[in-house]
Amino acid sequence: MKLPCLFSTVAVFAVHLFLGAPAQAQAGPLNLKVAAVQFRSSFSVEDNRARIVALLQSLAKQDVKVAVFPECALTGYRKDALNPASAEELSAAEEQIRRACGAGKIAAVVGSIYRIDGRAYNTAVIFDSRGELVERYGKLMLAGEKWATPGNHIAFFELEGVPSTVMVCHDERYPEFVRLPALAGARVVYYISCESGMRQESKLKPYRAQLMARAVENQVFIVAANAPANPDTTGSHGQSRVIADDGNILKEASFFGEDTLVEALAIRPRKLDRPFAGLMGDWWREGVELMLQNRHRPLN
Repeated sequence: MKLPCLFSTVAVFAVHLFLGAPAQAQAGPLNLKVAAVQFRSSFSVEDNRARIVALLQSLAKQDVKVAVFPECALTGYRKDALNPASAEELSAAEEQIRRACGAGKIAAVVGSIYRIDGRAYNTAVIFDSRGELVERYGKLMLAGEKWATPGNHIAFFELEGVPSTVMVCHDERYPEFVRLPALAGARVVYYISCESGMRQESKLKPYRAQLMARAVENQVFIVAANAPANPDTTGSHGQSRVIADDGNILKEASFFGEDTLVEALAIRPRKLDRPFAGLMGDWWREGVELMLQNRHRPLN
């Protein structure tokens, strides 16, 4: 992994935060055109890889800067079984996605499986528009995947000039996974998922509410790519969405369609008002410091 420079935008935001100074002034908003891709995976890595690359090429022509694909988009998602693809096959597929990002000058957030030393991780792999690996994040809070090992760090990185973080599905239920990156200056949260199916109707509104809450309580944009439901209502339930930093939904996909939501986000540095004052101040400060120390920890 190429580690971002310590004096990148991310570091500048974090340093200003800890010194108690306002974020560096910006004349106007940074316009970031994003796409939440509601992608129906098969269990063929090659089939998924080919369709992801084709979508990246198409979205690049629309001047999309970041395209987001669901949890395990490259492999297909099952709780009870691990895709048998080898580490070499997965690496080769990711390499072709990486090259497509560089060629099209488009960043991608893609759900994949990472195999290393006999372990498997449910991951979000992130390539920037130069075709460089920015982050490989392992899902921290598993949801019954017996084959997966929990990740080991909260994500905080710069993507296309914007301090950001990423979560995988069940992670959304844990507010600190957004709160700590937001305190350090993150403005966009990328969320990839293969959520419960439509037969678990009681879960559908809470899924939406949780992400809306994470957005408004932290003043962050959320780009959420979920897998669509299948015609027999098994699998996930669609409703990928883009959420504004005031908690309102800007766009939302259908239940069954392989929809692509394209939205231009007008991003400004967040004005923090004494975030470490009061009862929680010392706890938040220590949490952010630990997050920054561990954010490049490799999965192993």
